[in-house]
Amino acid sequence: MGSAALLLLFLTAVHVTAATVHQHSQCLDNPPDMSLRGVEAGEVVDDLPGGFRAYVTGPSKSSHAVVLASDVYGFEAPILRKIADQVAAKGYYVVVPDFFHGDPYNDSKILSEWIKSHSPVTAAQDAKPLFASLRNKGKSIGVGGYCWGGKFATEIAKTDDVKVAVLSHPAYVIVDDMKEVKWPIEILGAQNDTITPPEQVRHFDQALRQRMDIEYFVKIFPRVAHGFACRYNTSDPFAVKSAEQALAYMLDWFHKYLK
Repeated sequence: MGSAALLLLFLTAVHVTAATVHQHSQCLDNPPDMSLRGVEAGEVVDDLPGGFRAYVTGPSKSSHAVVLASDVYGFEAPILRKIADQVAAKGYYVVVPDFFHGDPYNDSKILSEWIKSHSPVTAAQDAKPLFASLRNKGKSIGVGGYCWGGKFATEIAKTDDVKVAVLSHPAYVIVDDMKEVKWPIEILGAQNDTITPPEQVRHFDQALRQRMDIEYFVKIFPRVAHGFACRYNTSDPFAVKSAEQALAYMLDWFHKYLK
């Protein structure tokens, strides 16, 4: 093979490698192991308002409800359901809807194509009947969102459907969103997050500080990456501790503002 052909082969390989790196998303790191599901305190309910299935847990008569919005892997992830049960154990009625209607992301799909038909902005509009139903039952509502769900929670926080919001390693959120949220908002970022890096989280902080009309809290967790709060290595003590701290911060925020 001549030198020109070798050069062409090398450049092609570099191009393919670069494209692969560019297309990779931390949203897809450490996918949940669905086989790890243990004992669950809640149950899956069909046909909630808006046509949603959901994992529901906690006291149904509680006057405080929390809606948790998943990452791209959906409401069946074992760790997410464990988090829901832990929130419920503090006295909240917790709903984890299947916002993807049975079509969560999996490795057979292309994320950039999948997201086109699973917009968190559209999902927030579609979820209005669900939130209205909870309010009509006399519940004040908080929303927590992870990754994809962080954008969903941001959109909901722009409405009168909830009283408080928590974003954990959010995706698709932009600075202008912070100019529209109406309720106390907590943002938990990650030092090694390439989806919403610390610099962007600090821009969120600056935008909220300039408003001076809503309460907010921003924290960047050290030595963790995107997904650390709901999709982590359960055999890594530091990863487990970081996720437990994120849950504690979320619960404290709900306790403070969900009245």
